[in-house]
This record gives sequence, structure tokens and C-alpha cells, in this order.
Amino acid sequence: MTKDHKETNSMPFTRRGFMAATAAGGMTLAIGSRSALAQADDTIKVGFISPRTGPLAGFGQTDGYVLDLARKALAGGLQAGGKTWKVEIIDQDTQSDPSRAGQLAKDLINNRGIDLMLAVSTPETINPVADACEAAGVPCLSTVMPWEAWHFGRGAKPGAPSPFKWTYHFGFGVGEFHKTYVSQWNLIKTNKKVGVMYPNDADGNAIRANLAPLLAKDGFTIVDPGPYENGTSDYSAQIALFKREGVEIFSSFPIPPDFAAFWRQAAQQGLTRKIKICQVAKTGLFPSDIEALGKLGVNVSSAAYWHKAFPYKSPLTGVSGTELADGYEATSGKQWTQQLGASLSLLDAGFDALKASTDVKSKEAVAKALSTLKTTTIAGKVDFTSGPVANVSPGPIIGTQWVKAPEGSKFALDYVVTENVTDPNVPASGKLIPYNG
Repeated sequence: MTKDHKETNSMPFTRRGFMAATAAGGMTLAIGSRSALAQADDTIKVGFISPRTGPLAGFGQTDGYVLDLARKALAGGLQAGGKTWKVEIIDQDTQSDPSRAGQLAKDLINNRGIDLMLAVSTPETINPVADACEAAGVPCLSTVMPWEAWHFGRGAKPGAPSPFKWTYHFGFGVGEFHKTYVSQWNLIKTNKKVGVMYPNDADGNAIRANLAPLLAKDGFTIVDPGPYENGTSDYSAQIALFKREGVEIFSSFPIPPDFAAFWRQAAQQGLTRKIKICQVAKTGLFPSDIEALGKLGVNVSSAAYWHKAFPYKSPLTGVSGTELADGYEATSGKQWTQQLGASLSLLDAGFDALKASTDVKSKEAVAKALSTLKTTTIAGKVDFTSGPVANVSPGPIIGTQWVKAPEGSKFALDYVVTENVTDPNVPASGKLIPYNG
């Protein structure tokens, strides 16, 4: 290549050329920045955090389906404040790890610029997310854990004003469990001796402090061997105590692997033959948990924060309970679970709050809309204006039982409603069967 050819194809470096290139680059950066800002200004970003994998994966199993329904419903945007907003739902999996839950929340807040946080299922997910939002001044709505474990478990004091400005929670509490358990347990004649297994975690400690005394006042004798650590492998001492005391009702709030280990050991050591009612919360909610127990899972009693028999429709998607359950089964090939309606109710309530906000891009305005929210989701009423404490709206928990499905059914088990004291609108469809009935 000749010297002349190189000079012909090269741009001489001059001050004028440098200034022109710089100006052109600046214009490109400015246009790109304006475009990004315009997109951000037109888009509502909502974080959604749940446990999709790990020991609590049953709670997140249906979330993919529910999020798909929500995204389709919002594909045309959300009407709020006289404007149509694009919506981006950013979902994250905690892997059942509380530390990861908090880290994901901080990332969504600091790096993704969310306008509203939604968190669902168990204190291990919700509390660290809510704490991160409270510290950062980001509105957060959650459901599916006892509200006492959310409120007092995060530092609120009985009788004192709520310390929370940005975080709100709806759903069942100890009062609902108390009413449901008394209603459920009185359906079968027992000696009213209740062996309880409350873990040393937010759920277990809240239930021990608040539910056990209420049950005792109603004439039930509580046999409590004391807190145990999640992941315990040997339950011989607890089983021996329950056998010695002659308990006929068993009640617990364990994570799924712990209940499976305990109940198999209870069967090996002869305890299950004495039990007339096995009432399990947190575990026993989903068909996969019960099926894993084989014959030991049949006739286990549970409680539902949502059931396909709930007579409400989703304001966000328009689907009924039966349509939601049937759609999930047709799409996934798996049996419906109560988490379907619970997760959808969170999206229902969250987007109703955004629609009610005077300014969806103002954290203060969204938090204000949450504090005054009154709506009916697919799981029932949400009302933050009349809760037991500020920032909380209570909700129902319905007595249920896992029974053998009728012959020819697609699935091995049927999940029947046995009582409905906390929401009489939900029809009872079955009679409680003794565990060894």
C-alpha cells in the first residue's frame, strides 16, 4: 500500500475534526439517555419475590403460571391517573434463603428502580424483603404468613404505634387459626389433648406465644415439648412425650422436610395410630407434600388461605377460582394448589393500589394508596382501613382435609373444605374424617 493511498483514506486529526466527533458522540449519548429516561417515565416496574426452589419451593411452584396470566392482562398497559402505563414485572427466586431474599430486594430497589415491591410466602421470604423496603423507602405489599410473625417479628411492639411507613401485609393471623382450629377440631370427638410442634423460627414463635394460649382457654390441653430447630433429624423425645401424654390431636407449623421426617418416625414408633386429627400448617398445603408421604398423608388435615371453591374473581385477570385451577392443571399437567389464588391475590391488590394512587411514580403516593386500600381479590376482601393493627389487613383460613380422590379421578388426592367459620361465603364440601378413620 502506498503512502498516497494511506493519506487518501485517512482523516487528518485536526481540532475541528475532534470537536465535530465529540459533538456527534455527545448527541448520541444525549439521545440515548433521553430515550432511556422516557422509557422509564412511561413504565411501572414491580418487583415480585417468592421461593421457587429449595425447601419452600411448593409455595412458588405455581408462580410462573400466575405471572404469565398477570403479564397477559397487563400487556395493553395499566390505566392510572388518567394515563396508560407500560408495566414490567421483575420476578425473582429466593431459593428459600432469607439472606438471598434481602439481597434480591436491595438489587431490585437500587439497580432496577422498582416502583412497588410484592413479596409472597413465609417469613423467610417476606420479612427480609419488607425490611429492605422499609429501610429504603419503597412501598411493599405481602401475603401468606401469619400477620403477627410479620408485624411483631419485625420489631413492632404490642399496643405501640406501627413503626412501619412503607410496608403492608394482608392475610390470616392467629385469630383466624384459632377460630378455624376450634371449629375443625370440634367436628370429631377427642380427649382434646393437642401435641404441638412449633419450630424456633418466626412462624413457630408467633404461634406459640399467641395461638397456644387461646386454644388452652377453649379447653384444649397443649402438650408442648419446646422449640426445635429447622432441619432436626431425630424426633424421638417429642414422640415419646406425645405417647406418654396420650395426645389425640397433633398440630404443627413445620417446613416440609421436617414434617416428613417427624411423621415417618411417628408412624414407626406407633404414635400415628393414636392420632385422630393431624392438623398441619405451612406443610400439608400442597399435594406434592402429601403425596410424598404415601399412605401416611391420607386424611391429614390442613387449612387453606385460598381454595378453588372461593367465590371471588380476580379483578386483574377476570378469572374465577375454578377457571384458575382448571387452567393451571391443563397447562402444567399438575394438580392445582392453594398458592395459585394467593399469589394472584397479591397481584390483584398490588395493581389495584397502583390504580388508586394519585401518582404511580411517587413512592409516598403509592404507600398512601396501600394504607387506604379496600378491594376484593380472588382470595377475598383486603381492607387496610380496619385492621387489627396499622399496616395489616386480616384474611380467612379455611379448614380442609386431604382425602382419597374418587375412583377414576385424574389425581390421587382430593382437597376438601370441611369448615368455613372465617369466611362463610366459601362452601364446605366434605365431612372431616378421623385420621385413622
